[in-house]
Amino acid sequence: MKRIPRFAVYGGSFDPVHRGHLAIADRLTELFELDEFIFVPAFHAPHKKRLEPTSAFDRYAMLCLATNTESNISVSKMEIEAPSRPYTRETLERLKELLPESRLFFVMGADSWRDIKTWRDWERVLTMTDHIIVTRPGYEIGTEHVTEDIRDRIVDARGSSKLPLPENDSPEKIYFTDIVNIDISATEIRPCSR
Repeated sequence: MKRIPRFAVYGGSFDPVHRGHLAIADRLTELFELDEFIFVPAFHAPHKKRLEPTSAFDRYAMLCLATNTESNISVSKMEIEAPSRPYTRETLERLKELLPESRLFFVMGADSWRDIKTWRDWERVLTMTDHIIVTRPGYEIGTEHVTEDIRDRIVDARGSSKLPLPENDSPEKIYFTDIVNIDISATEIRPCSR
């Protein structure tokens, strides 16, 4: 059976994009044998409390400049050009329409995983696609905040450099990985860049 294409989608503010984001794209592309890694900058993440984010178009441009030499990494305008500001569920629905014959992985950091219950339709989001949760050094990742059904789908791949990848028709999983071991965050960088 021919393997269907694999796409990873990494949504977020990317305010600013940094080497940790780029390392995630590179390492996950390798580990999950992805055909394409897509950054999807949010217009403004509704669950983020920061009032004055950098312009969405400036963040899009920064991502394009940071990834322009990578052949299998792209940057999508789908959220910043949407007529209404979509939530993750709506973005994933749209991506599933655009990429119907593919395996879709949604990438998030450990901080987003910790706060997932603040997201609109969070349980639905976690069942729509495969997920890759990228941990950071010194950042404990828990599962007590999600339902047992969701916990049953978790594959703890921390410490692994090779994964048993999902078959075309296997149920969606949630992968925990520490393949990118960089302790950096946009929150720490932002004050230095202003």
